Amino acid sequence: MISAIVIMAKAPKPNEVKTRLIPHLKPDMAALLYHNFLLDKIEQVKSIEKAEFFIAYMPDNSENYFKKIAPDFDLILQIGNDLGDRLVYVSNKLFNKGFKKVVILDSDTPNLPTEYIRKAIIRLETSDIIIGPCEDGGYYLIGLKLPTPDIFKNIPWSTSEVVNVTVKRAEAICLKSSFLKYWYDIDTIDDLKRLKKDLEDSKEKKFSENTDNFLSKLQI
Repeated sequence: MISAIVIMAKAPKPNEVKTRLIPHLKPDMAALLYHNFLLDKIEQVKSIEKAEFFIAYMPDNSENYFKKIAPDFDLILQIGNDLGDRLVYVSNKLFNKGFKKVVILDSDTPNLPTEYIRKAIIRLETSDIIIGPCEDGGYYLIGLKLPTPDIFKNIPWSTSEVVNVTVKRAEAICLKSSFLKYWYDIDTIDDLKRLKKDLEDSKEKKFSENTDNFLSKLQI
């Protein structure tokens, strides 16, 4: 059974991405960092077997950028007033295409182990929702096997309660949830320093080469 894997992404424009890294990084450098995150996530997703690949992008004038960096991916414009609305729109669009499993990824975890994504697809055989929790209370991955708009509505996005509230919503509508291991995303300068050290210490950099090369030249 073919699964859909979609990366939620923004065009890497200065002062519009990775803004919490400013002023530790100049706006153009923060944007370039995020560009490298995207390149690595695209390569990682392309390695997943028996899947079709999508990028859900914003803003609407960035289509050409994503076509250039991800020619093998189908593009979906993110539509909605907040992240919850956009996740509902993207997931519904993929289920309407006939997919039975939809895995949605963030673009802020360049060293996420690929096995976590594969495990999410496998676990959707026996669970309705798969959550990859971040250490800050959000999630780096959510997998679904049926449209579930209620789990995206009125979520306190960008807070430590995202996963907790999402799980309670799933329980309220009798959906079975499963969890992957915790990982961390890159929001702050401390996160970035941690990432740099982890990449320096790592023996496996197959899907983080662009980020690793960028950080190796960056003084932080």
